[in-house]
Amino acid sequence: MKKSILRILSILVVGALGGIIFQAFILPYLATKNFFRQFGFVKILTEKEVNLYPEETVIVQENKALQDIVEKVEKSIIAVRAQSAQGKIIEGSGLVLTNGGDVVTLGSLLPVGYNFSFFWNGEKVAYEDLEVDKTGSLVKLKIDKRDLPTLPFADLGSVKKGQRVFLVGIIFEGGEAKKIVNEGIIKTFDEELIRTNIFENSSLIGSPLFDIEGKVLGLNIIDKEGKVTAISIKKIREFTGF
Repeated sequence: MKKSILRILSILVVGALGGIIFQAFILPYLATKNFFRQFGFVKILTEKEVNLYPEETVIVQENKALQDIVEKVEKSIIAVRAQSAQGKIIEGSGLVLTNGGDVVTLGSLLPVGYNFSFFWNGEKVAYEDLEVDKTGSLVKLKIDKRDLPTLPFADLGSVKKGQRVFLVGIIFEGGEAKKIVNEGIIKTFDEELIRTNIFENSSLIGSPLFDIEGKVLGLNIIDKEGKVTAISIKKIREFTGF
């Protein structure tokens, strides 16, 4: 009985080693010969694509996906500029809510006594109907522009800690509005605020925060240290009615 078992094991080991040697050495050699390339098993080997760097491929695909989503969302963002009589300038961003021109931004970007300017796709647009929420955190207005692209809102019920997010905001350089992108993850969140690990400068306040699908999570406030926290889309919808 023992001899039979040992004989079977020996056959299996020899067969396995033979298979390894054949696949590693003999088959690649046969694939270099025109005569053997007509056989199906050799043809499969020569035409098979081997990805030596699968992780790099995944990263490239994710980066391409993010680029495509940024291109999709950027035209739903407006630039905001406020200037005082003394020449002090405050700049930031806001979000288009409806294709009829309804927009939301931060109250800190539109202080009392300042002159306001709004830009969509680099074009200065007129506005009307400023409405501030009870806390002064959010402002709703309507710009004189129609058929604007809009974006879906994220469901806070599906938001997770560690989830990838990104922001898109607008800054002014040399009199020209330029879009800026940054990405990170959600650290903590509740119904009012979404805290991220992203750091940015204050000129990107009011920039929208998005999930990786391009759905709106909120509008960003930035503290003195540069930490990015978003007023949640739930609070924004409660205020704006959209």
